[in-house]
Amino acid sequence: MYPTVVIRPATKEDLDSAVQLVVRLKKLNAEFDPLLQVAPDIEQAARKYLENALNNPSSVLVVAVEGSKVVGLLKGDVEDRIFYYPKYAGIIREFYILPEYRRKGIGKRLMMEGMEQLRKRGAEVIMASFPALNEIAINFYKKMGFRPVEYLFAKEV
Repeated sequence: MYPTVVIRPATKEDLDSAVQLVVRLKKLNAEFDPLLQVAPDIEQAARKYLENALNNPSSVLVVAVEGSKVVGLLKGDVEDRIFYYPKYAGIIREFYILPEYRRKGIGKRLMMEGMEQLRKRGAEVIMASFPALNEIAINFYKKMGFRPVEYLFAKEV
């Protein structure tokens, strides 16, 4: 257990570390499917993406921090599901914990805080998006009470 890890909303000071975590996550995703190969400008894209999240009232960016080290992050957005009820969904788009901090309760704490922040922004249901073959993520989300709702299929053309 890491009781010294603090879960809190991200700040601009966390941005450099958060960018590196998103890059690590996307490189990990690339291991699951060749359609997820990272772009050459991934760091710049991740920085812009996270800066937008910090400034968007519909987005949530939460970090797990030990001392001054960012060891995990969750990024989510509240979306209007115009065809479905409940109407507003919190979509978890990024969730990553450094390997040495996994299986210590930090992910659960980070997820709980991220879901609470999404709920405060109007989410009535929480969903998550990640590579289909990521068994670790599948097991984690199932353990957190999530279930599959949709499948996304892809084909190169």
